[in-house]
Amino acid sequence: MQFYKFDGAGNDFVIIDIRQRDPRLTAETIARICHRRRGVGADGLMTLGTAPEGYDFVMRYYNADGLPADMCGNGGRCIALFAHLLGMGRRVGETVCLRFLADDGAHEAAILHWDDNSRQGTVRLGMRDVQLSGLRQVLQGQLLNTGVPHYVQQVKDLEQFDVVGEGRRLRHHPDMGTEGANIDFVELMPGGMLRVRTYERGVEDETWACGTGVTACALVTDIRHIRTRGGDFEVTYTSTPDRYTDIQLTGPVSYNFKGEIMIA
Repeated sequence: MQFYKFDGAGNDFVIIDIRQRDPRLTAETIARICHRRRGVGADGLMTLGTAPEGYDFVMRYYNADGLPADMCGNGGRCIALFAHLLGMGRRVGETVCLRFLADDGAHEAAILHWDDNSRQGTVRLGMRDVQLSGLRQVLQGQLLNTGVPHYVQQVKDLEQFDVVGEGRRLRHHPDMGTEGANIDFVELMPGGMLRVRTYERGVEDETWACGTGVTACALVTDIRHIRTRGGDFEVTYTSTPDRYTDIQLTGPVSYNFKGEIMIA
């Protein structure tokens, strides 16, 4: 089976084009592909499928444990770039725009920059609206859903903070819901930028960046410039009395390599 490897600010993914042949991957097989010792190694896996009229493709996302999730912000940006490299999308001035479906609904993406030599670019992704009624105080932070649930907590000295230990403990806390939540720790940096570190459920470890997490942190703190271990992001949005709308997540994307892997 042919696969492609991309990353969004170090948040890395295996992508498979299933428009011609769907291998019907099991959760066990996906987990093996994502394994960093016995497989390709990735934080998650996505499939690009045939879409209904009006859309370029359908995205299906699976965490590294092989289980599906409704959305992944960095994954959405990576698969949009992959689709562009396959020839999809429409050009609006200097920008290539794409529309696709994920399990949390319709999304629009824009390829703002792409360099063939470095195989690096910048992609903007439209995220789902977030209802203010779904934002609630939990423990020492706030819980909200930006495609998947995120808990955001401000801490001191984030560089030395035990993200994995505390993330693992809070991820399963009863207040996070029956399926748990992704855990984001944030600290305001000099100059007004927000630094974020995220423990992701399904990966069960800290990742270098998390798109839905970056979005959640921006909404909770009202700080739109975010720094992660893997790179910097900008989040823009419009606030209304009952929701956040027109949420746009912009950050770096890289095309790493392609290859083949044997599957059972």
